[in-house]
Amino acid sequence: MTDTAEPTADAGLKRDDRLVILASSVGTVIEWYDFYLYGSLAAIITAQFFSGVNETTGFIFALMAFAAGFAVRPFGAVFFGRLGDLWGRKNTFLVTMLLMGVSTFVVGLLPSYAAIGVAAPVILIAMRLVQGLALGGEYGGAATYVAEHAPPGRRGLYTSFIQITATAGLMLSLLVILGVRLTVGEEAFKDWGWRIPFLVSILLLGVSLWIRLKLAESPAFQRMKAEGKGSATPLKDSFGRWPNLKLVLIALLGLTAGQAVVWYTGQFYALFFLEKVLRVDAALANILIATALLLATPFFVFWGWLSDKVGRKPIILVGCLLAAATYFPLFNALTEAANPRLAAAVATAPVTVVADPADCSVQFDPVGKTVFDSSCDLAKSWLAKSGVSYANEAAPTGTVAQVRIGEATVTSFDGTALDRADFATVKTAFETELGEALTAAGYPAKADSALVNRPLVVAILFILVFYVTMVYGPIAAALVEMFPTNIRYTSMSLPYHIGNGWFGGFLPTTAFAIVAATGNVYAGLWYPVVVAMATVVLGVLLVRERKDVDLSA
Repeated sequence: MTDTAEPTADAGLKRDDRLVILASSVGTVIEWYDFYLYGSLAAIITAQFFSGVNETTGFIFALMAFAAGFAVRPFGAVFFGRLGDLWGRKNTFLVTMLLMGVSTFVVGLLPSYAAIGVAAPVILIAMRLVQGLALGGEYGGAATYVAEHAPPGRRGLYTSFIQITATAGLMLSLLVILGVRLTVGEEAFKDWGWRIPFLVSILLLGVSLWIRLKLAESPAFQRMKAEGKGSATPLKDSFGRWPNLKLVLIALLGLTAGQAVVWYTGQFYALFFLEKVLRVDAALANILIATALLLATPFFVFWGWLSDKVGRKPIILVGCLLAAATYFPLFNALTEAANPRLAAAVATAPVTVVADPADCSVQFDPVGKTVFDSSCDLAKSWLAKSGVSYANEAAPTGTVAQVRIGEATVTSFDGTALDRADFATVKTAFETELGEALTAAGYPAKADSALVNRPLVVAILFILVFYVTMVYGPIAAALVEMFPTNIRYTSMSLPYHIGNGWFGGFLPTTAFAIVAATGNVYAGLWYPVVVAMATVVLGVLLVRERKDVDLSA
């Protein structure tokens, strides 16, 4: 592949082609809608499908099930990417759309844990795996398809519409969830109403398939096939030859890893932080994040357009740098704006767990049946479940853990020697005393919606999503331009989905684990900060600007 400019003969783009590109974007919105319903409803899904395990483990399981869809995305990228390079872009993303829609519909019909036991979470995770495989094949096809239709000098602009689809899908899922919540009421929504957004996906699937059946194959792919230049072994040519494999690794480490963590921090982790840490009402949190998404979405197109002028690399890397530099002050400001009583309590009555380090364990049980009954674990699990940030202080060996809340102290208990009845009684008394002490110190059980500074919260969320638009708007064009036509679908899909599926998709689970281990509700931000900064360094050193490369090569 050479870095010569594309022939001007292909510069024109018919209006019909623009409509085709728009239609492919609409289909991708629906796929993202399906995929992100799960993340938006993680708390309810925990109660529905993981009720047979303890609450802390259940929530971690729910996050893992969410991450499972991301874990398999690279495998979907390899499988469907190969089909896309052999069989065509259009045919491949018709299949991925069908898989996504059907698996989402099945989740809407799936009985709960209470009805069918362990089969419920097993089937749920299986459907998440199908969704992840489908999405792994979807994005590369849509991005490649749009880029191969775009005229020279406008690839960033045209592919930026594909970049809107992920945020639009998330926003659509939030709006549908909010609409159903307000229509049926919160109690009915938790009981059965949560299924409606999943079931609605079957109607969206029908519309999307109808749209995609009208699409024509990309001109670059048709020309490649007509000239007999297609690859018979796209996997080998993509990953078995060092020159191309090196480009795959550069794309991953120098672009998509940082882009991914900025994307998920600015949208998903921000929503998680509002709901689970700051205890903002779920419906209000959805409205706030949806407002910020709506305000920021046009900037995907702006940055895509600007990348045609100044290049993809500088915009993406500056976005990563700004995010890494400002995440901690922004999330601190978010706490002050969304739950000022919590911020005041943390400042005036900090919480410290004083415990023998040997008495504290990593509180994750893979089978969900272990009772964490040491004095340290009992204190930390309750604080973590309540979203209370705390410091750790080592105590002498054998000391029973204490929770210091400002000037007050609550002593935990060792439950290892108690029978079940006594353990439950003492635990209830301990948690009641701890809750009363926190309340007395000013810690709110949940955020007061009347005190939420909504304009300021939306402004902070807007900044977080603004960073997302910087890193995500130009990324499709940047990846497409790195690889030749005969292996483009396969080659660009893998770094995108390892970056977004693994580095990004595991962000909620990783950040939650860091918070639980340290007691600091902001500590989870170190993960996106470190990854984003690593991408900035590697991107500056290794990524070469290719905005004017010839895509027909």
